[in-house]
Amino acid sequence: MSYINGMNRDQVLLFPEVLDDYIADNNTVRFIDVYVDSLDLEALGFKYALPKETGRPPYNPADMLKLYIYGYINKIRSSRRLEQETYRNVELMWLLGKLTPDFKTIADFRKDNAQGLKQVCREFSVLCKKLDLFGRELIGIDGSKFKAVNSKGRNFNEKKLDGLLKQIDEKIDAYLKELDQQDKVESQLSNPTTEELKEKIAQLQSRKQQYKGLVEQLKASGALQISLTDSESRSMKTKQGTDVCYNVQIAVDHKHKLIVEHEVTNEVTDQNQLAEMAKRSKETLEADHLEVTADMGYYNGDEVKKCLEDGIIPYIPKPNTSVNYKLGLFGKEDFIYDSRKDCYYCPAGEKLNFRFETVEKGRQIRYYSTSACQQCLLKSKCTRNKESRRITRWVHESIMEEMQQRVRENSDKVKLRKRIVEHPFGTIKRWMEQGYFLTRGLEKVRGEMSLTVLVYNLKRAINIIGVKELIVAVS
Repeated sequence: MSYINGMNRDQVLLFPEVLDDYIADNNTVRFIDVYVDSLDLEALGFKYALPKETGRPPYNPADMLKLYIYGYINKIRSSRRLEQETYRNVELMWLLGKLTPDFKTIADFRKDNAQGLKQVCREFSVLCKKLDLFGRELIGIDGSKFKAVNSKGRNFNEKKLDGLLKQIDEKIDAYLKELDQQDKVESQLSNPTTEELKEKIAQLQSRKQQYKGLVEQLKASGALQISLTDSESRSMKTKQGTDVCYNVQIAVDHKHKLIVEHEVTNEVTDQNQLAEMAKRSKETLEADHLEVTADMGYYNGDEVKKCLEDGIIPYIPKPNTSVNYKLGLFGKEDFIYDSRKDCYYCPAGEKLNFRFETVEKGRQIRYYSTSACQQCLLKSKCTRNKESRRITRWVHESIMEEMQQRVRENSDKVKLRKRIVEHPFGTIKRWMEQGYFLTRGLEKVRGEMSLTVLVYNLKRAINIIGVKELIVAVS
C-alpha cells in the first residue's frame, strides 16, 4: 500500500486570474473590508484620516485598521509578524490590495490611534444593538488581570525598597570589612583585589542612590508603588500569585455573551468599578430597566447606591469578612436590626440603642451599644471589649439589606453570572491568546483592549448571524 502523494513541483498549474477568486463569499475578510469602509474614520479621530496635500503620502488608516482586525482574529498581534503576513498571506493580499507596510508603521498605528480604536469598538456595539443581539435586561460585570509590559523586578513599593536598601548596606559593610583585612594582610590570589572590591562598593552605592531616588519619588507622588518600564502598570494579585498588570473590566449582556462595555484601570481591586461600568452599559444599551450581577469583589455600599440612583438593580452576594467569625465570636449578622425602633437585638435578646453618629472615610456611620454586656453570660462569645459590644451601621445600610434579600430570592441570577461574564475572559485569554498587553501606558493599553473586545464581539456576531447577513446589515 502506498502513501497519499502530493503534486509534482514541476507540474504546470492554472491559478485563478484574479485575487478575488481565492476569497470565498463567506470569508470573514469580506465583512472586515465592508465594515471598515463604512466607518467615518475622520469623525472617529484616526490619524491621517485626511491626508495632507504635501509630503510623503501615508498609509490609509482604513487599511491599517483592516490589517489589525484580521491579525487579532487570527492570533497575530506582533507588528513584525503582521508585516510578514502581508507578503505571504493571500487573504491579507486581497484585503490590503497587496500593500506591505513595515512593522514600525504598523506598530505606530496602534499606538497613535488608541482613541479611534475605542470609538470603532463602540460603533460595533451600536451595530449589535441594531441587530437585536443584546438582551438589554441583565448584564454581568467582572474584572481580570492582564499582564503589562513590566517585569516584577522593575516594580517597587516602599517595603521592597527598604529591604533592598538594607541588603545593599549589609553588602557594603561586608566589602568594607574585607578591605580592612586586606590592608593588614596581603590578599591571596583566590580573593578579589582591592580595586575589584572598590568597584563593587561603587556599584552598590550607585544602586543605593537609585533606590533612594525611587523612595523620594514615591513619597512625592503619594503613590503606593512605582513601575519603571510601564509607569502606569501596578503589581496585583492574580490566581498564579502576584504580577505587574492592568485590571480589565467588562460588562457582558446575557443574551449572546457579547461585551457591552469595557474599561482598563490600574486599580488593584474591583470595589470601585461597579457603578461606572453599569451606568455606561445602560447608556449604550439604551435600556429603561437594567439588572446587573457581579461577584463579592464588587460589594461596596457607595457603588450599589449609585447604581440604584441610576435605575440599575444590582445583585451582589455579601462577602463574610468579619474578624469576629474568625475568632469564634458572634458576627454582625447575628444581630437583628429593628428599623421601626432604630435599634439592634443581640443573640442574648438585649437591645442595643443608638448612641452617636460620625463620619468615617467619608461615610456617615451610626453606633449602637448596650450596658447589659457586663452581666451577660454570652459576653465571652460576643466580644473581647472590656466594656460592651458595639455595632456600626451605615446610614444607607437598608439598601444593602434589600439587595441581600434580592440575592436570596433570585439566587439563579447570581449563579448565572459565571456563565455570562467568565465566558468572554476565557475566550480572550485562552482561545485568542491575549492575556497580556503589547503597548505601554494606560491610554495605549485601553486602545489595545478595545481592539481585542471589537474582535471578540465580531467573531461572536459572525457565529450568530453569519458573514453575508452582517455585510447586508452594514451595507
